Amino acid sequence: MSAEATTLSPPVEHHRGHRDVTGGRLRPAVFGAMDGLVSNFALISGVVGGGASSTTVVITGLAGLAAGACSMAAGEYTSVASQTELMRAEIDVERRELARDPDGELAELTALYQNRGLDEKTAGAVARQLSEHPEVAWRIHVREELGVDPDDLPSPYVAASTSFAAFALGAITPVLPFMLGADGLFVAAVVSTLGLLAAGAVVARLTARPWWRGALRQLILGGVAAATTFGIGGLVGAGLS
Repeated sequence: MSAEATTLSPPVEHHRGHRDVTGGRLRPAVFGAMDGLVSNFALISGVVGGGASSTTVVITGLAGLAAGACSMAAGEYTSVASQTELMRAEIDVERRELARDPDGELAELTALYQNRGLDEKTAGAVARQLSEHPEVAWRIHVREELGVDPDDLPSPYVAASTSFAAFALGAITPVLPFMLGADGLFVAAVVSTLGLLAAGAVVARLTARPWWRGALRQLILGGVAAATTFGIGGLVGAGLS
């Protein structure tokens, strides 16, 4: 091969896969685990600050886990189900419009591709070719006009179950030391601190941010919440004694 041919050869492109940034699992999992750990650690800190026994702390922590996990699951299910129902309703509208006024929808799709940078002739040719197949056409309209993939709508069941499991996993962390015999907040605080650091680091890595920044941020937020409730519990406990 000549030097000239080597010079003129286009560089080899290396494409890498992208992470799923629109799926229904990441957000509820991250939010659920964070919420479970912070809220239950804060809850336990409050009752310990009020002078509760280890048995009371365990009962309170497990009740907080169950209530929070059910609440998270119900909230995520309702939110995602409502969103999906709205998407399906808009998809049905688009399909009816395509059946009722195909010429108008063709012109709309042509104009959309022109706005994307194609000239009128090319945009019209692309729109006409896509519109020849009804099952392809309405999917193209939905993706282009609504920004929704009709074949990959979020599942409320996935969101709800993920939120429940993630919250429970986070919420059980500060309760475990008391279930295993601890009678003070120190061990639970150490375990929760490690959990906060780990959770923050994982989230930072998932979002391509420095792990230490996410870990430190989550530790500060969780620490402030626990310190606040511990202080309130101490004040209330002193007032009731």
